[in-house]
Amino acid sequence: MAKVISFQIPKSQQEFVRFQEDRGRHFYDKLHQHPQLQLTVILEGKGQFFSGDFVGRFQAGDVYFLGENAPHVFRSDPEYFEVESELNSSGNTIFFDFAVLGKALGELEDLQSLRKFKDFTGSCFQIFGESKNEILEIFEDFPGSSGLIRFQLAIKLLSILDRSGENLLALNRPTLMRGLSERDGKRMDQVMQFLLENRFGQITLEETAEKANLSKEAFCRFFKLRTRKTFTQYVLQLRINEAQKLLEETDLGISEIAFKVGFENLSYFNRSFKAILGKSPREFRK
Repeated sequence: MAKVISFQIPKSQQEFVRFQEDRGRHFYDKLHQHPQLQLTVILEGKGQFFSGDFVGRFQAGDVYFLGENAPHVFRSDPEYFEVESELNSSGNTIFFDFAVLGKALGELEDLQSLRKFKDFTGSCFQIFGESKNEILEIFEDFPGSSGLIRFQLAIKLLSILDRSGENLLALNRPTLMRGLSERDGKRMDQVMQFLLENRFGQITLEETAEKANLSKEAFCRFFKLRTRKTFTQYVLQLRINEAQKLLEETDLGISEIAFKVGFENLSYFNRSFKAILGKSPREFRK
């Protein structure tokens, strides 16, 4: 079994369920994984969410569910890291540690339905609709709960996830990143940090491969295997994500946004935006 990435990983301490409040200027910004299942509600803040081959944005009100050992990071936008910033990020997370249940998970008929969550190893989902509303209501009761009441709430949350159906939207392809070794995890984190910091400039494959301490050919294989995207496709996705943010939050013209996020050709920007998000920048802004 692959060793987990040695960043901040919550430990169960023989608890089936643990509730965590994250409050600060930005969220923990290192790619990490842990054996506990994770259910997270974003209360405040915006940024990029990465898990396997998924590259997207998160914002207040989003609800995410991650299976065991799903490498992920909620990386707050750059302005949240600025020294003079008054922005804040906050979220609540519930961790489920199935290992604590031991043999009971396989032997008790009452817990048989929980077995399906083992199939979610490496997966991440976003939750919508009525399932999201039910989860948000339970999260409000969680901080003041303990003992059997907390256990009951936890089982209720898992029951909601079990019957969410189309409200549970798979974001990644879990076979790509079912647990990273510590070395590969650190390497991916270094690459992602570099790409995020330089995504609007003339970033080259050679420079990025050097950050990973790999030859250009070896890096291409390593990167494609773990993201199912080429280097160029991944950088393009990062730029389009930033354009999406600027279209939502500013009054900048479309051509100005295109050049700001690293496109030298407006037509190519428009084509790329529509290919990734399914609509043109102008349609997206309406």
